[in-house]
Amino acid sequence: MDLRKLRYFLTVAEERNLGRAAALLHISQPPLTRQIHQLEQELGVQLFNRTPKGMELTEAGTLLAQEARNIFSLVQQASEKTQRASQGRLGRLDVAVFGSGVLDTIPRVLRRFKEDYPEVKVVLHTMEKEEQIQALRQHRITVGFNRMLKPLPDITTELVNRERLLLAVNENSPLATRSVIKLRELADYPMVLFSSSARPNFVDKVMSLCYAAGFTPEITQEVGDVVTGVSLVASDFGVCLVSESAASLSLPGVVYREISDLPASAAIDLSCIFRADDNSMLLKSFLGTLRNFKSEELLEDEAR
Repeated sequence: MDLRKLRYFLTVAEERNLGRAAALLHISQPPLTRQIHQLEQELGVQLFNRTPKGMELTEAGTLLAQEARNIFSLVQQASEKTQRASQGRLGRLDVAVFGSGVLDTIPRVLRRFKEDYPEVKVVLHTMEKEEQIQALRQHRITVGFNRMLKPLPDITTELVNRERLLLAVNENSPLATRSVIKLRELADYPMVLFSSSARPNFVDKVMSLCYAAGFTPEITQEVGDVVTGVSLVASDFGVCLVSESAASLSLPGVVYREISDLPASAAIDLSCIFRADDNSMLLKSFLGTLRNFKSEELLEDEAR
């Protein structure tokens, strides 16, 4: 049974007249009659009763008509889904994220993408820097988000934003009473550092800032992620430099303070990475959403 014969059959079933069906199908009546006979022979059943009133469906014909409608509905759906997939509006987007990156910007970008492309399934994977790069090369993810990435010939890096650094400090610390703090003052306080990613990483950034300010920090703990770092601040293990987005971590006993004398280079990047040779429409759709998001954020910053 092929779809053409099924279409012919369904047209006759709906018109109940061979002449009208042939006209709709733009063929003459004899070939249409032959196609119906061939279909009945293939199935080994009689599909129509020929009566003076026209072509009446048999019980078998009625069942086949129902199934034919379902088949053509599925064919139409498959066609439409294929078209939407080719337009980057359907499919699966695998996204790699990391620690502090999921606290603010990335969830908002992904929410916007889901609003723009509700039929795309977004699947998140928690991966550090080197894992993301390997997963991109193996086509296991489409995009990743990370910080302080080295240039790579096969990986494109697109800046999403830059975040200033804040100081997470225990509410009982003398520093908590101050609205603004100088970096050099941290020499007198133990410090919690975090980063488990490949170098260069956030630890390198903090250490270089401290050296530039003229002191070597007293490191009390070095942990793998920002949540653990801020949790240790809550337990009064020390102070911790964090990205601005980490201030959304509202833990009891922790307050966030500005550092007044940080250089412009102290801001840390959040970047989106993807394969340089990826020309898929799904990636283009995601990058379109990301760039629109960046433009709107820039306009909001300028308005403030």
